Amino acid sequence: MTALRVPPGPGVPQGLEVPESELTEQFSRSSGPGGQGVNTTDSRVQLSLDIATTTALTDRQRERVLERLAGRLVGTVLTIDASEHRSQRHNRSAARERVASLLREALSPPPPPRRPTKRTRGSQRRRLEAKSQRGQVKRRRARPSDDA
Repeated sequence: MTALRVPPGPGVPQGLEVPESELTEQFSRSSGPGGQGVNTTDSRVQLSLDIATTTALTDRQRERVLERLAGRLVGTVLTIDASEHRSQRHNRSAARERVASLLREALSPPPPPRRPTKRTRGSQRRRLEAKSQRGQVKRRRARPSDDA
């Protein structure tokens, strides 16, 4: 296959290209679909990329990716498994798409912080009216008293 392309987007205005030599692919037998050939073909793909040594990222991008993907990394290596297709070729492209999408998400800037707003007077009034109406409904369900 060829180099891994990450299309341009937020956080990656020019896109990224990870050289083929930095990607490690391993193949094994898949437990997924495959019919009679499921026990004979190595269609499962395990794609690994060492974030710490890749030349595709700048130092700042590397720090951001390592921080954002910390839960998915083993050391500094990102590993993706793909076994949902019957053919090795389709699983290879699926694994590459997943790695590209993870890198794109990790490199995108964080969303702007939420500015807390005050509840409007009307929304507070509606909330209290709904509460008192619900209380009346529940009071009407009560067992009648003996003195009435």
